[in-house]
Amino acid sequence: MADTARDPPPDRTDFHEVEDGEDLFPEPSAAPESQPASLSAVDISTNSNGPKEDSFFDDDNEDLFAEATEEVSLDSPERDVLLSDGPSPAITPITPPTSVITPRIGHQHDDMFTHSSFDEMEEEEGGDSFDINISVSDPEKIGDGMNAYMAYKVTTKTSMSLFKQRDFSVKRRFSDFLGLHGKLASKYLHIGYIVPPAPEKSIVGMTKVKVGKEDQSSNEFVEKRRSALERYLMRTVKHPILLKDPDVLQFLESTELPRAVNTQALSSAGILRMVNKAADAVNKMTIKMNESDAWFEEKQQHFENLDVQLKKLHASVESLVCHRKELSVNTAQFAKSAAMLGNSEDHTALSRALSQLAEVEEKIDQLHQDQANADLYLFSELLGDYVRLISAVKGVFDQRMKTWQKWQDSQMLLQKKREAEAKLQFTNKPDKLQQAKDEIKEEIEELEGKVQQGERDFEQISKTIRREVSRFEKERVKDFKMIIVKYLESLVQTQQQLIKYWEAFLPEAKAIS
Repeated sequence: MADTARDPPPDRTDFHEVEDGEDLFPEPSAAPESQPASLSAVDISTNSNGPKEDSFFDDDNEDLFAEATEEVSLDSPERDVLLSDGPSPAITPITPPTSVITPRIGHQHDDMFTHSSFDEMEEEEGGDSFDINISVSDPEKIGDGMNAYMAYKVTTKTSMSLFKQRDFSVKRRFSDFLGLHGKLASKYLHIGYIVPPAPEKSIVGMTKVKVGKEDQSSNEFVEKRRSALERYLMRTVKHPILLKDPDVLQFLESTELPRAVNTQALSSAGILRMVNKAADAVNKMTIKMNESDAWFEEKQQHFENLDVQLKKLHASVESLVCHRKELSVNTAQFAKSAAMLGNSEDHTALSRALSQLAEVEEKIDQLHQDQANADLYLFSELLGDYVRLISAVKGVFDQRMKTWQKWQDSQMLLQKKREAEAKLQFTNKPDKLQQAKDEIKEEIEELEGKVQQGERDFEQISKTIRREVSRFEKERVKDFKMIIVKYLESLVQTQQQLIKYWEAFLPEAKAIS
């Protein structure tokens, strides 16, 4: 960033040069910065990704957590609350420790959360081991026609003292999940915390469920949404700050939940969100930030490249799933044709061999279906999650740029006011001079405070993003390792089963004489 933009005001005497690693908000008894609590490995595919499988990493205690966002979509809820000018959903206020300054939430507020407050919360998290499992199950269609909606059973099992019970369940609809994400985004996104994105709305998919009968595509859509909601909740509660948020606790525990508003895509609020997103994209292009921190420049480029490659791989795996399903259909057709040929064959040995071949192909058809489900629920869904998560990570970098721009705007206003003050010295109206001086002096003092606050906010959000990116990268590696190993093992099991089927059929083929 330009050196001229960072020249400190001459009247500021309370600033000193900040050394690397020095806390911008010192307390009477400063404690060393706490690292996030070590979280036990949680199988994100258990009870969520189609076919149930045993965990391969029960003994993996390494703490690696990833959060994330979401791919830009017209139906996407990401940053809707931040970009909307309409009424925000009801937000349960954060209740920090008594020694912590209560943050001001929303666009109309300028202050950041104090760094020490979140350090204390993360330190507290270390005293209560992460032991929580959330499952989303029993999707139920309530109502008829276009007024129908799906309700899900959200079950929480935990031994953490944060909760009143160890095992409890509530009913939630999809809009409740979107409402929870909106509340968390409005509290934490603008201060640099990566808020995991909720699953995207699908107007076409949900319309089929509402007005159509149960079929293969509708059942698959409901199962994909159920597993996506489960993964979303697990990623949210694995964040040590989000886990303790009052809105998260209320979502998991309260039987009755206030109805989420402004979550519909085809509504005035939805159209306004799209307009605001377009305006935000334009504003982002107009902000020219001279990045002086090589770490941020490197990470932004890293995530841009990662986003492109993940989208390409996701598209390839989606195509693979389609081809695998097509192979299953063709295999079933082949099995049927072989059975019919065997029934019309006069040669006994050949007829028996063709019948056996048909049975083998039917079994192989089921294997192809199972492998297509593994492709989808183990691999494709993970890639889709991380495409949206990368968008969430890029979102916090955008918030840092906005914070910097706000700081620079305050500096420019302060400079203009000082120039105006200097011009007053040469005025020929002494009766109005003193009054104008007093007014402009008050404005300068106010702007000096905003400049100081802007610099603190920028340093704070930069520090928070560094910690969040570190947590995200560790969890990303852990997730990909776990899922890739499971996916490869499913491929090996499929191939081994294929070999067994063909080895059992081989004697029948050789017996033809």
